[in-house]
Amino acid sequence: MLDKPSIGPHPRDNGLLLDTLGRLECGGSTIVVVERDEETIRGAEHVIDLDPSAGTRGGRIVAQGSAEELMDNPDSPTGRFLARVSGRISPARPAPEDAGDWLVVRGARLNNLNDLTARIPLGRFTCVIGASGSGKSTLVRDVLVASLEGLLPAEQPASGTPRSALKGCKGSIGWRGLTRVLAVDQTPIGKTPRSCPATSVGVWDRIRKLFAATTEARIQGFGPARFSFNTHGGRCPVCEGQGVQRLEMSFLPDVRMPCKTCGGTGFDRETREVRYLGLDIGQVLALPVDEAVERFGAHPAIHHPLTLLQDVGLGYLNLGQSSPTHSGAEAQRIKLVTELAKAYPSLDGNSPRPTLYGLDEPTVGLHMADVKQLVWVLHRLVDARHTVLAIEHDLSLIAETGGDLPTATALRGWLDRGNRSVGMVPSG
Repeated sequence: MLDKPSIGPHPRDNGLLLDTLGRLECGGSTIVVVERDEETIRGAEHVIDLDPSAGTRGGRIVAQGSAEELMDNPDSPTGRFLARVSGRISPARPAPEDAGDWLVVRGARLNNLNDLTARIPLGRFTCVIGASGSGKSTLVRDVLVASLEGLLPAEQPASGTPRSALKGCKGSIGWRGLTRVLAVDQTPIGKTPRSCPATSVGVWDRIRKLFAATTEARIQGFGPARFSFNTHGGRCPVCEGQGVQRLEMSFLPDVRMPCKTCGGTGFDRETREVRYLGLDIGQVLALPVDEAVERFGAHPAIHHPLTLLQDVGLGYLNLGQSSPTHSGAEAQRIKLVTELAKAYPSLDGNSPRPTLYGLDEPTVGLHMADVKQLVWVLHRLVDARHTVLAIEHDLSLIAETGGDLPTATALRGWLDRGNRSVGMVPSG
């Protein structure tokens, strides 16, 4: 029994893995694999397709059989995607006439990088590809992102590159077209139960102000701070706003259970007596994003970020779901939505700051339907004139960089012919 064995390897290495599994099968073994990889699914003799919806909407089998039988089954979301990618992955986005400015890293020497010079187009979506261990992460994370983090925050001389800020390279050109760099990965967005999607995408402060503006709150003298689970005065004094209590066990892991005093809401009784739209503050946190979008439709500053969460397939999450309970893929999409909400001119008319987003294998753990939603987010960031640089093995995402690119099958053939070095596929 294997849990997503294709995560991490280069597509060619994934083929070696499948050959190994095939030899185990020929030896009389039974192999059960939890997987989202297209090639692995096509190579299986029997596929059990669960509804890709998550949370309370998932958990049911929609189809099973061979990959061909799934493609003929209209109830199988995976089958529909397999049928679609049998030809081209998706229509290529047209390449802009002007390639624009370039970010150039010269003389990168770190780990296995040997005096490498790389050119990344600004304002575009670029994938860095290559076999496992070829230096992709070293180039993007340890050289490019690390150097830009040292260059961008402070005022720099009018010309030249401050050598003290460079990491693992001789020089960098073109970085002055950027004002910010951000590494987006699948690490948790918060370490405490008080962190949740509402706080991460920036709508919670606005919701607290709506509660503070109600008649009941004004009569009681409650301000927005009363509806915060991070300050005293409104949060539950027993669980301190976490909504859960930890029971320490002497010889077993600690047990977390809902707080009996506040019913798991994180707020005291007086605070929960204030209602907005017929709901108390705890009930608002319990709303799924899909329902919250409808209830806050009259408030654009709240409605817009929630709509973005819905667009990337996270409409099933509750506004107050604890961040430590999110999967890595959910955490990454929440981070991207947070950035996407900043990507366009804000309500006060301020323009977004040109940003380079560095992503390390963003498709890890994602179903084909989720990859499609991720691609939508990345293209929206590029449309807002930001730069997206992704380390990736997933051929469907590589093909989405646009321009006159080959099909996934042709890409796989090129990769299989021994092209192990780091390669960059800029859009167009």
